[in-house]
Amino acid sequence: MKACSAIVHASPALGAKFTEYTAEFEAGGELGSTEAQRLIFVIEGSLKLEVNGKMNELGARGYAYLPEGSQHRVVAANPSRVAVIEKPYQALAAVDRPHLIVSNEDAVSSYPLDDDPSLQVKCLLPDEMSFDFAVNTMVYQPGASLSMVEMHVMEHGLIMLEGGGIYRLDDSWYPVTAGDFIWMGPWCPQWFGAIGKVPAKYLIYKDWNRHPLAGLRP
Repeated sequence: MKACSAIVHASPALGAKFTEYTAEFEAGGELGSTEAQRLIFVIEGSLKLEVNGKMNELGARGYAYLPEGSQHRVVAANPSRVAVIEKPYQALAAVDRPHLIVSNEDAVSSYPLDDDPSLQVKCLLPDEMSFDFAVNTMVYQPGASLSMVEMHVMEHGLIMLEGGGIYRLDDSWYPVTAGDFIWMGPWCPQWFGAIGKVPAKYLIYKDWNRHPLAGLRP
C-alpha cells in the first residue's frame, strides 16, 4: 500500500479463514497485487483498476473480483473508502477457475428474500462452482427483518453500509449502524432487523460451494 491505511476487521489471526479490511485511500493512494483472490467494493470515492493491461474506472458501488494470482494495481482518483476481501483459493478438480469480474452493484438485479419485497438481495458473484465464496448486498426497508433466527455452516463477514438496526448474535443483541463490522463464526445464531427512517444496507461475505471439512487434517 501507498498513501492508504487498512483497518483490518477479520483475519486468520482472529480465527477466520479469510481477511477483510476497509482500505482508506488518500488521493493517488495505491493498493498492489496479492497472491490470494480479492474482491474490492467501493464504498466512497473512485478508483482506477489496472488488470490484464486494461484500465477500468470504479465509482461508488463499483466492484471487482480478481482471481488468485491476478496482476493488478488499484489507484484512488480521490480520497476513497473501499471494502477489501481476500481469501486463498480452494480449487476443485474438473472445475474451471473463476473469471475476472468488473462491474457495479447498480447493474445487478435484486430479488426479494423469502418473497418479502421489503428485503432485497443482490448477488455480486455468480452462483457457479468455480467461485468458493459469495458476496451479497442486502437492503432492508425500515422495520423489515429476517423471518427467522438463522444458523449456517459458513462463516460471515458483514459491513454496514447504510442505515442501522439491531443484530442478534447467539443470545446477545447489538445496535449497529453504517461503518460497523461483524464477524460471525460457523453455527452462530443470527438475526437482523432494520430500525430508523431510512433503509439499512450491508455487504456480506460467506464461504460457499465447498465442503466445510475440505482441507482439514486429522
